[in-house]
Amino acid sequence: MDEKTLRDEQFKDELRSGRTTDASVPPGARQFPCVNCGGPLVFMPGTTHLKCPYCGTENDIPLDADDDSYLHENDFLEALEAENQHQEDSTPGPVRDVIRCTYCGANTTVNERKSSDLCPYCGHPLSLQNLTRTRLNVQALLPFQIAEEKALIIYRNWVKTRWFAPNDFKRRVTRGEAMRGCYMPYWTYDALTTTWYTGQRGTVYYVTQMMPVTVNGKTTMQPRQVPKVRWTPASGRVQNTFDDILVPAAQSVPMNIQSGLQPWNLQKLQPFRQEFLAGFVTETYQVGLKDGFETAKQLMEPAIRQAIVQDIGGDQQRISSTRSEYANITFKHILLPIWLSAYAYGGKTYRFTINAQTGEVSGDRPYSVWKIALAILAGLIVLGLVYYLLGDGDGSFGQGFYESFVVPVVVGMWSRARMAAKKVYNRLRPNEPS
Repeated sequence: MDEKTLRDEQFKDELRSGRTTDASVPPGARQFPCVNCGGPLVFMPGTTHLKCPYCGTENDIPLDADDDSYLHENDFLEALEAENQHQEDSTPGPVRDVIRCTYCGANTTVNERKSSDLCPYCGHPLSLQNLTRTRLNVQALLPFQIAEEKALIIYRNWVKTRWFAPNDFKRRVTRGEAMRGCYMPYWTYDALTTTWYTGQRGTVYYVTQMMPVTVNGKTTMQPRQVPKVRWTPASGRVQNTFDDILVPAAQSVPMNIQSGLQPWNLQKLQPFRQEFLAGFVTETYQVGLKDGFETAKQLMEPAIRQAIVQDIGGDQQRISSTRSEYANITFKHILLPIWLSAYAYGGKTYRFTINAQTGEVSGDRPYSVWKIALAILAGLIVLGLVYYLLGDGDGSFGQGFYESFVVPVVVGMWSRARMAAKKVYNRLRPNEPS
């Protein structure tokens, strides 16, 4: 019996005894047992079916092509009223166990079989002491399209091209690091905005002025056309229609990293079914509906200002004041898929994410001070050589620059490097016997 067959038989024995602790199913994923062997089915990215990793059995996820109720826009004001009356628990949706990370604040679904795990967003330990129950009020999601194998290739290629990252960091994160598949919560908002504004319209005109001009060492006054701007008051009203303004509903991944994952193709949304979550972690929202809309207002602002600029007209525009009203506000609560790796280095947590629909990457990493310093030194040396060879024909100017600037910088940095190395050596060497 080969190793794989033996492992599968051991897993089946655990299933029968209820002792399974299968590590291939990440915490937070509701399990769907295989009808053939009883193993946990997982969703296969890029498909619409679940697959057993042990016997290969596939199960299609039932989808109704004629059902578009999951795209229904919910009334914003009605939802706020219901929330104020503490009626959120009456809304439809499965109830799940959720654990809160005390380090980064992420709320993720958990596996009841495990008493602890690592937070997929920061890599710190989780404890079931912080367990609560919550309802997943989600109406739609984008299923995973990129499998873990491809995500790992994208991840390793990204790490290898971070030229200024420390070498030990690059070795550590490419040494078979696993990625976690996570569903991140988002709000989408629609709104009709009406904005009243005051400002100024600028019209460019030209006047002739005498300007000093030097030709062949001789300065003379010559006429030149100089642009001027004539400002006149402007006011008016503009309207904008916004559709699916996307706002992150969780703060466990920094906003700049989440923004780097865009764009998302929301035309590919599917109705929420728990089968799509099989094998993945799901985070619940931390940013409430009302606070999310405040963020949406900020995202709408550039388009509103652009509409005002076009309405003012002229050659230049100034906006003095604006007042906006928001009507027909609706929203959806959706889940979007990402591959995530969180790693600690130098006492700080770094995150790398992949848009599991499009393959877009976004992340942060540490920087090597030595690599940056060496690059700057190399640039200075090259610059000094260029000045030396091409400065004035005999190299006197370039040589002066090289000797007065480049050489002192190189010597100074080399001296500091020797002092730092000596301090490290003195700190690490064993004490001499007396």
